[in-house]
Amino acid sequence: MTMKQMFGALGFAFAATVVGWSPQALAQEEDKVINIYNWSDYIAEDTLANFEKETGIKVRYDNFDNNEIVHAKLVAGKSGYDVVVPSSYWAKLQADGGLLRKLDKSKLPNLKNMDPQTQATLARLDPGNDYMVDWLWGYTTVGINVDKVKAALGSLPMPDNAWDLVFKPEYISKLKSCGVSFLDSPTDIVPAAMHYLGKPAFSRNAGDYQAVPDLLKKIRSSVTLFSSSGYINDMANGSICVALGWSGDINIARQRAIDSKTGQKIEALIPKTGGVLFFDTMVIPVDAPHPDNAHKFINYIMKPEVHASLTNKVFYANPNKESRKFIKPEVASNPTVFPGDADMQKMALPEAVTNDIRRTMTRIYTSFKTGI
Repeated sequence: MTMKQMFGALGFAFAATVVGWSPQALAQEEDKVINIYNWSDYIAEDTLANFEKETGIKVRYDNFDNNEIVHAKLVAGKSGYDVVVPSSYWAKLQADGGLLRKLDKSKLPNLKNMDPQTQATLARLDPGNDYMVDWLWGYTTVGINVDKVKAALGSLPMPDNAWDLVFKPEYISKLKSCGVSFLDSPTDIVPAAMHYLGKPAFSRNAGDYQAVPDLLKKIRSSVTLFSSSGYINDMANGSICVALGWSGDINIARQRAIDSKTGQKIEALIPKTGGVLFFDTMVIPVDAPHPDNAHKFINYIMKPEVHASLTNKVFYANPNKESRKFIKPEVASNPTVFPGDADMQKMALPEAVTNDIRRTMTRIYTSFKTGI
């Protein structure tokens, strides 16, 4: 070391002593606050309060209802959020675009609780599991109001494949009278249509999408609502009878109908050809103002009893292999929450798509929704 280098190092050490900071001190100086951006109806009532009590970190919590909104905020930058919960195929796009911070696994000891199979599935989009930790998972499917659907179909029997209820004109045209809701998101509706047509749900081949516009055009007049959150209550109170929605949301609607004693019998169905799987993941934006607090929150969620409480409340499966003993028996045994192996093998897996394919999905969906 030269004299200049030595004095430079001594000067740095002296300055650090005078102003009282070090890398460790900097981490300690984070404000006791965390800003979280998550899907609506996707958390237990006491999750945030218990985290605040355990850590002393105040939570600011906002909701969204589609991946497109989250992505736009991250691309714009300076969102102010410390933890966001995009679906894995969107998080892949964000990680590749330099929008996410790599996880410091030394701060996540509860990763040991994660199911190896789920981790391996996520690693297909996130090699090394460097950016994503699964919050919960589920699948896009069809939910029905049993009595209203039977009444609307009349002499037409229930189809062998539940997807026919929303994609086959002879079925959906009859269900229009009692209300049909579709998710308000291109990257949910188009992959579901692709899967129904026997194509890879997230195909990177633009030609595979050619049949989707015609399929959707034939059913457009029968769709009465586009919603990614409000449809839960609409199902629970009987305002709609069919939803192309998310598995847990449909089960939430079922539970709300039971609790409110409305007499509405709601069921989530598993199509014969399978649903479209999704994994919603906790990630840290690259410009998160409180990254240390973000790691504390992610590690907290991975406590078995905490992950179980989420599943018990919102009826989505979790990736925590140690949580099963804390999950209510009626939830753990519900095959629409934890599908069996035969059903899982038919599910379409989420895949990363190119920006061009994503724009294709958006064009198809926009034309469908607007009726153009």
